Amino acid sequence: MDVAPDTSAEMYRRMFRSRSFELAAIEKMKTGEIPGALHTSVGQEASIVGSCMALRDDDYMVGNHRSHGHPIGKGARTDRLFAELMGKATGINSGMGGSMHLSDFSVGSLGETSIVGSGLPVAAGAALGSKLQGNDRVTLCFFGDGASNEGTFHESLNLAAVWVLPVVFVCENNGYGELSAASVMVSVPDVSMRAAGYGIPGATVDGQDVIAVYETVAEAVARARRGEGPSLVETKTYRFHDHAFGLPSPVYRDQAEVDEWQKRDPVTLFRARLIADGVLDEAGVTQIEDDVAAEIAAAVAFAESSPYPSLDAAFDHVYTNPIPIRH
Repeated sequence: MDVAPDTSAEMYRRMFRSRSFELAAIEKMKTGEIPGALHTSVGQEASIVGSCMALRDDDYMVGNHRSHGHPIGKGARTDRLFAELMGKATGINSGMGGSMHLSDFSVGSLGETSIVGSGLPVAAGAALGSKLQGNDRVTLCFFGDGASNEGTFHESLNLAAVWVLPVVFVCENNGYGELSAASVMVSVPDVSMRAAGYGIPGATVDGQDVIAVYETVAEAVARARRGEGPSLVETKTYRFHDHAFGLPSPVYRDQAEVDEWQKRDPVTLFRARLIADGVLDEAGVTQIEDDVAAEIAAAVAFAESSPYPSLDAAFDHVYTNPIPIRH
């Protein structure tokens, strides 16, 4: 598949945007301005962006607990996303979702939750809705290797296969389900092998190669859009940081392993490839990086200057307001 230069440049922009966003979030986590835990996908940007850019703007996407990058990969605004992480009223979910419960319907991001594997049936349901409505929207569902051991994985892939739903399941296999190595927790060497149990296509791709991910997912998306049903794509990737900032983490992997994977940093690799292939020169790549740096700085400033939700907002979007608010 030939990838247009403009598409390749946008891929790099979104990868660098996701990386810069999360590095900025880590700094705010250190100062206590982002509450709770922060699950970052630094190192997984090629898997995220390659998958999302295989979609149309009106297609759906479902994330997981490690999902700051997923809406960014789908084209979401970073200012409202950062405000959401800081719990501000201007956040994409009015400051009530936070890091692990983001959604942005404006770009087709149906949401994420902290419950492992919970996005799989949501994606199947969204795909069923598209089929019943007679449109050709495709739903893409991100989940991790740990979620591939959940009952929701079986139920969702089985229903999607039986009902021939337009959904692409993307397993971002970063080698660890929290602190447990996939090599000892998953019964097969490749999660994609499990597709055979549902009679659907399965493919494993290098998750550090954004073009390879894009091509593989694009093929699965095209198949779904033609009405030929679901596919399972596994991206072999790696998270450079621990499971989460803000949570205690014992030693569970060798530093040598981390160092080896960091040699295959997807952002660095794609930057070099763009220049080597003549898609962009050094000045063009630097301009993208400078633009993104300014965007993220503005997003952080927007979040910092935004107000927190009012006390009365605690009962917004609920069925009843049982408790009077005392100001």
